[in-house]
Amino acid sequence: MDTLFELFHQLRDLNGLVTTAGYAGVTAIIFIETGLLFPFLPGDSLLVTAGLVAVTGTLNVWTLGVLCSIAAIVGDQIAYAIGRRSGAALFSRPDSRWFKQEHLRAAQAFYERHGGKTIILARFMPFARTFAPVVAGAARMHYPMFVFYNVIGGLLWIWSMLLTGYYVVRLIPGLEAHVEKLIIGIIFASILPGIIGWIRSRGQGTGTR
Repeated sequence: MDTLFELFHQLRDLNGLVTTAGYAGVTAIIFIETGLLFPFLPGDSLLVTAGLVAVTGTLNVWTLGVLCSIAAIVGDQIAYAIGRRSGAALFSRPDSRWFKQEHLRAAQAFYERHGGKTIILARFMPFARTFAPVVAGAARMHYPMFVFYNVIGGLLWIWSMLLTGYYVVRLIPGLEAHVEKLIIGIIFASILPGIIGWIRSRGQGTGTR
């Protein structure tokens, strides 16, 4: 437990966190973000940074990818089970430091708009990827279909983020000196679908008046 708290304190220095935490730490953070409803963990930027670190040989990107893929898939399975068993209670749960009703409601609206594809699309959207499987469970989405979307989405998310960090340094020499800018770009790309959806919903709301 003390080790886990130390990892959280290092979240501002992702490069140092990945180097120090290694396979176990990175895998644990991915699992906690997806399975234990902690939406404030830096999944996208952590994976990209892990890919960058792997270039130095400190970690093996393929081993890390397999471990994180398992963590992401199992995490969503647990979140689905939480939603299926106690979905109604979650929707009446008060806000706390780690839990915000607005994030759960936003995931619900996204799910109602996109259906099963939400499980894939939400992987690339902070907050939504934590709560989308919970909403799917609460809505009692057909389980085999959820498993299918979960596996596809988990693999796409983990490997696209990891390999972006792993190969981008080789394609663009010197980029490792600008990791922060790369991560900001990744985060922006992750939340862009949500921004577009919000703008569209605002436009539709204005049009109906």
